[in-house]
Parts: sequence; structure tokens; C-alpha cells
Amino acid sequence: MAVNQATEGYELPCKRNLDQVWERLDAVGEGLADEHELTCPHCRTARESLLALHEATKELVAEAEQPPPDLVGRIMSAVRAEVRRGQMLSLPTSEPGTVEVSEQAVAVVLRFAADAVDGVRARRCRVRTVGVGEAGESLVEVELTLAMSMGNASGGEALAQVRARVSAAAAARVGLRLVGLDLVVDDIYEVE
Repeated sequence: MAVNQATEGYELPCKRNLDQVWERLDAVGEGLADEHELTCPHCRTARESLLALHEATKELVAEAEQPPPDLVGRIMSAVRAEVRRGQMLSLPTSEPGTVEVSEQAVAVVLRFAADAVDGVRARRCRVRTVGVGEAGESLVEVELTLAMSMGNASGGEALAQVRARVSAAAAARVGLRLVGLDLVVDDIYEVE
């Protein structure tokens, strides 16, 4: 029986194969060792290490460890988070390989940029990939739903600021190119 593929064919300095030492553990333990096994320091050291591994494995198998009671709940939370994460967007990189970010993460950054404008609160942000640019970056369309304060007399200026900040955040903070940005004001709130 081979210990594993990594050790298969591993030869000790005494020219014995580690698999041979593993296979003969029980025989040596029962006093059936040959002359080499009795005198070789390399085989003895390997055998001691393999015996320690064998004992540790037996202890792990013998343990009657019960899974934590909330294990299923934790697994399902991870599954739900993965589903909410949405599609992955490719980001440009100067290094080989790819970098991806979830639509959900991009939406958080864009909502934060919109919230930075006085008298505006970002509500929902929908990010949708519509293609890939020349540099390998995702081309996206964004629909951002906003609420504006009732006292915001310059609504047009505030929306222009939102458009500028969201566009800048998409390019500078995330590395995406916006090809469309729809701003929808669906609520008005009172300033306390």
C-alpha cells in the first residue's frame, strides 16, 4: 500500500523505499524485522515518523466528533451570500491573469459615491454588464434609485453631482467603464 503519491518512489539514503518501510510497519512491530530493519538508522527514523502518523490517524478516526449544531445554518448563509453576490465583472489589470469583482460589491461603491452628495440618499443600485472593452474591462450600465431631501432646491445640480461622482467612482475606485447611468428619483424625504 502506498502512503501517497508524493512519497511513492521516495528512496531513503539507505536505498530502501519509504513504501517498503510503511508496508512492513506491522511486521517489524511483531518482531519479524530483517537485519537491515534492525540496524538501519534511516529506516528506524522513517518508521518512528510513520508510527506517529499511524497513531494520530487512528485517534482521529476514533473520535466521535459531532458537527456544531449551527453548521447547516452557517453553510446556508454562505450559499445565500454567494447567490446575492451576483455576476462577476472583469477588471483591467497590468499583470497576467484576471481580476473579478461582484456586481454587489460594485453597487456598494457606487451607492456610497451617490450618498456623498448633500440631500441625496442612494437606495438601490443595479449593475449590468453589456460588453467588454478593449483593455479587457467590463462595460456596464447602472441604474441607481435615489431619494432626495424635500429641501433640496437645486435638484438638477444634485443629480449632476451624483452622475459625476458615480462615474468617477466606477472608473477610479473600481476600474469599470460606464456606458450608461440611469438615475431614478423615486422618493422624497424630510430633513430632520
